[in-house]
Amino acid sequence: MSAVRVVVADDNPVVRSGLVSLLEATGVATVVAEAGDGRRAIELTERHKPDLVLLDVRMPLLDGVSAVQQLSKITRVLMLTYTDEPDVIRAAVRGGASGYLVHGTFDVEELATAVRQAAAGTGNPLSPVAITALMEAVKEPAAERPRNADRDRYRLSVREAEVMDLIAQGRANREIAAQLFLTEKTVKNHVNRIFAKLAVENRAAAIARWLGTAVGDR
Repeated sequence: MSAVRVVVADDNPVVRSGLVSLLEATGVATVVAEAGDGRRAIELTERHKPDLVLLDVRMPLLDGVSAVQQLSKITRVLMLTYTDEPDVIRAAVRGGASGYLVHGTFDVEELATAVRQAAAGTGNPLSPVAITALMEAVKEPAAERPRNADRDRYRLSVREAEVMDLIAQGRANREIAAQLFLTEKTVKNHVNRIFAKLAVENRAAAIARWLGTAVGDR
């Protein structure tokens, strides 16, 4: 398996250096560039066209939540930060982040898996706090939700809606299959149809749209 080409963006040089060393030591990634602010991250991403950008939230000149909107149009973005505020998490996902990990909630192996999955588009890594933040959107009073958050417009079948609700809870295909007494292949087929109907490419975007927080749903 070839190494994932990564741009690391974090304004803290110690954190950034440690992350670069960790990624390259595991062999999961080759860091093609480093950035200390959001603007520089965009410049380097446009230049190097990496497979993935690991992006911090709190950065000078242009913060990560603002930068992800442009970066996600170029490549996949995995938020990797100490920031765990629900509003920030939801904003990052709305902006196009493929996942959101909070430092201290994962080990080296989990990070390596997250990088591989996010870069390949086969997974959307979310720390528990990120899953909670997205789930909280469901509990908001209807008046506070985006005007067009009516799920009926997506025309999901009853089974697809059940699958999507479980995806929004952070369940993997295997867990969904067990709970709904389906095969994993059937669940995967449901997921593919759900993505098509929601006009998204990954789980994080699907969750954001289903919960009514996606860009364009307001």
